[in-house]
Amino acid sequence: MDFYGLRKVPESRIRNVLAVREGDPLPPSKGDTEEHLDQIPGVVESHLEAVCCDSGKMILYVGIEEKGAPHFDLHDAPDRDLNLPEDITSTYRRFLEAFEAAVRRDAAAEDLTHGHSLMADPSARAIQQEFIPLAKARLKELRDVLRYSQDEDQRAVAAYVIGYAPQKADIVDSLQNALQDSDAGVRGNATRSMIALAVLAKLDPRAGIKIEPTWFIEMLNSLSWTDRNNALKALQILTDSRDPATLEQVRDRALASLVEMAQWKTLSHALPAFILLGRVAGWSEDQTQAAWTRGDRASVIAAAMGRKKPAK
Repeated sequence: MDFYGLRKVPESRIRNVLAVREGDPLPPSKGDTEEHLDQIPGVVESHLEAVCCDSGKMILYVGIEEKGAPHFDLHDAPDRDLNLPEDITSTYRRFLEAFEAAVRRDAAAEDLTHGHSLMADPSARAIQQEFIPLAKARLKELRDVLRYSQDEDQRAVAAYVIGYAPQKADIVDSLQNALQDSDAGVRGNATRSMIALAVLAKLDPRAGIKIEPTWFIEMLNSLSWTDRNNALKALQILTDSRDPATLEQVRDRALASLVEMAQWKTLSHALPAFILLGRVAGWSEDQTQAAWTRGDRASVIAAAMGRKKPAK
């Protein structure tokens, strides 16, 4: 079990209401447990998320939003009756089947250097390549469904397929707007598409792709563990150049969230936040990696928290 969002409410109080401990089965009802957690004084909202796996065991992440804490704003759900053409949705269904088969074969590696995902698995990759002409021909429908459709499944498909549009700079605004979609699946696909765009933008500045880090930074304060994890993936790319303004924005808006994530028990989940903290602290990548290797998380955290702001 691990927690995030706790600033004033004691962890012991949350654990008492959860009534489960490490080694126990997951809570029988996610909704009921969240409802009980929401009744704790000082808690605005809670979110449970079970994530696989650490030494063969599920990890239960318990997210808490306290009163007065940073809040990741989401859009209201849209209400138009819009659907994608059948050729897009049927191709996406075939891709999901191929993707799941690739995951079972441990063949889910992907190449993002083209600004969209191309998987190593031949079957999945062939279907992904079908998205390229579809996105070119149906770009308006993809944009409209992504922003206005009342069907979250349709919006999620649009968030993925629009990433294959040939003119990448033309889709940034639509995807950045979708980062605040009310549905977690839409936000997840939009983030995946944006991460691929960020890779291409880094490799080829001539592509004209400009991605603002603001909403990924705000996403570090999300109640959703998946949102936070996806935001870390994007920000590792977007802060690779160590732009001072971006790192200062991370420090101002999400330092407390980064610190708690860098202390998570599952090392593979804590490491991205730890690396980002090292950049905020002004440490080199080698210094940060050396601290991680020797198990010294405290030094990087202390440096990130204590560093003075640069003179204006």
